[in-house]
Parts: sequence; C-alpha cells; structure tokens
Amino acid sequence: MTNSRRMTALAAALATAVSLGIVGAQTSTAVARPSTAAAQSPAEVAAPPQGLRITRFLGEQRLPHKMRFRGTTVGGLSGLDRDPRTGTWYFISDDRWRYNPARFYTGRLDINPVTGAFTGVNLTGVTTLRRPGGSSYPAYGRPRSADPETIRYDRWSRRLLWANEGDRPDTENPSIPVSDLSVSWTGTEGRHLGELRIPRNLKMTGTTSGPRRNLGFEGLTSTERTIAAVTEGPRYEDGAPPTVAQGAPARITVWDRDGRPRGQYAYPIDKLPAAPIPANGKSDSGVSEILAIDDNRHLALERSWIEGVGYRAKLYEIDLRGATNVLARDSLATGRPYRPVSKRLVSDLSTVRPPVQNLESLAWGPRLRGGECTLVIGSDDNFDSDEVTQFLAFAARGC
Repeated sequence: MTNSRRMTALAAALATAVSLGIVGAQTSTAVARPSTAAAQSPAEVAAPPQGLRITRFLGEQRLPHKMRFRGTTVGGLSGLDRDPRTGTWYFISDDRWRYNPARFYTGRLDINPVTGAFTGVNLTGVTTLRRPGGSSYPAYGRPRSADPETIRYDRWSRRLLWANEGDRPDTENPSIPVSDLSVSWTGTEGRHLGELRIPRNLKMTGTTSGPRRNLGFEGLTSTERTIAAVTEGPRYEDGAPPTVAQGAPARITVWDRDGRPRGQYAYPIDKLPAAPIPANGKSDSGVSEILAIDDNRHLALERSWIEGVGYRAKLYEIDLRGATNVLARDSLATGRPYRPVSKRLVSDLSTVRPPVQNLESLAWGPRLRGGECTLVIGSDDNFDSDEVTQFLAFAARGC
C-alpha cells in the first residue's frame, strides 16, 4: 500500500472499544449489473446461523517503532503466517530498499494454549528474498523491483508463498517503471523456487489498463487443493475505486496447486465508510488480506484510509460458491451481469483498540485446548511514527 496518503495527519481516536462477543453479521448475494451494481456495495440480509464468529479478544502486542534487528530496520509488516508444525511465525516487510532489501522475519507469538492469553511477540531471524538468479530485489523505482505485501507458510509443501503487488507509472508518478505482479514460491532460507502463472488481465501496463498502481496483489492464501490471491482494488477496466457513493470490485484469482489459474471471482468492496475531510481529500480503500477457512470459504480483511478521518477496518467471511467465474472477462463495469462472492460481516475492527491501525495481516494461530481457534491480525506501520506495528489476537469458533 502506498505511503503517500500518510502525508496528512490522522484524525483523533475512533469510537470506544466494544465487546467482541458474537458480532452482528451481514451477507451479500447481490448480482452485479453493467456500470451500476458492479460498482455498488452489496445488498445485505440476515446472516445464516453457521459461519465463523469471534468469541473473545485475547490481547494486543506491539513492536517498537523502527526497531533495529540484526542490521535491519523493522517495519512495514504487511503479512504474517505460522508454521503449525514448529510454531514459527513469518512476517513479511513491504520495505523496498528504503532501509533494507525485500525481506521476511521469523519470530514467536506467545499465546497460552489453555487460557488464550496473548503475552508477547519476539523476532528470531531475518531473511532476504532472492530473485531467480540469487540476487536481492532492486530498490523501489528501478525495473523489476518487488513490493512484498503478503506471505504464507504452505504446510503441504513446507515452502513459503509470497505475493508482489508490482508497480507501474501513473499521473502522479510518471517515471516509475512497470514491474509485474507475481506470486512466488521461496524456501525458508529465501531462495526463489518458482512462480504461479499470472492471468493476462492482471498484466501491469503503462497505460490506463490492467491493475492500478498500489492496487495489485495484497492478499494471499492456500489450501491443500488451491492457492488464491486478491487484488486490493479494481483494475482500470473494472471501474473506479470506492467512494462514499459506491463500492468497487476487486478480483480473487484461484490457482490449482500446479500453478495454473482455475478461476477468478469478483469481490465487492464496500463504499467508503465516511467522507474525506476536506471533501476533496484523499482516500484509499480495498482488500488488504484473505485467509482460507476451506477451499471455498475465506476471511477477507477490508481496510480504508480516509483523509481527516483515519483508518477503518472490517472482517468478512466470504464464499466463492455460486460466484461467476470472471477469468475470461476483461471488464466488470460493462457487459453481462455477474454474481460476486457472497460476504458476511464477522467484526467491525474499527471498534477494537482505537484508533484503528493500518490492518493488513491475517493468520491462524494455535488452536486452544477448549476447541477455539485463534486468529491474529497485524498492522503495517508504514515506518511512520504516527502509526504502530500492532498484533491483535482473537479466539473464534466455526473455523
């Protein structure tokens, strides 16, 4: 996610924290229609009784601002995941040689297996991500640089997957070279082990087509049968980014385990939850992470930054079943109607530990002895002293 919007100071704290029992839920099954419903927020009806639900808040932990660790500056942590076999956590930084080369950290989150109490976070290692030839990735603004935004430990192959948001020129940054989106395999020592095949409609360009700058791959997840990645926001052909008047479609791409795309589905991003202050102020809203519950159901983290308001975030459960496969469609703003994925509100995260931070990470922690699973949500501080590197832990059922 771009740092430019952080140039304006965030407003004061958001609403007071509320209980995180079973949170009110909403479901979307709206069928999108050309130029209108394709860019609108979904219709919402009563939620079904099944599905994931947050049962309690387990605690918060933070890392110090610009913490020094083994010769690197810690920050920009935009993705995290856990190896369930060893308990090792992986944290990816979206730093692109502002301080150090593209990298990920390993560490430990201390979650009590009986009570669920979340009592600590510690880093244990740092690893540079390597290109196919073994070199580190070039700095921001140079050809073939990488913008790491999300990481997964794939327990079936015992390798790591990470997604690169890519880069491209736009009206405010006309000299930025084109760098394609990618989803790459890497060893736990950082060695490049291959890439998934990216659909043609997600090819970065220097024209007003394809993914927008800073709206490429932001979320990634895997199951025993599939791998899925989501763009943060709409491609040029799919309509304008969200406003207070209308939402927008992002695209979830699903691959077979051999790396071939098998489908693509529209995710309906909400309208902006508030207007910028001033009215012509900047905003940035989209999907910042996804996390598989099973092959069809995922959690989706939606996060907005609004000038004069600050951050807002919501956690949804989505279901790909019944959604239209739009892999062959070049535009979601024109053409025949399509059905987006359904979505159900799990929690309004803007009410947890206000002011809400730039929440970008989502991962399963250890299952508790009482049967609850644990869910960890992390923030990217953008290396900004007004923001924090934060980890929030929750207990949940239905996962």
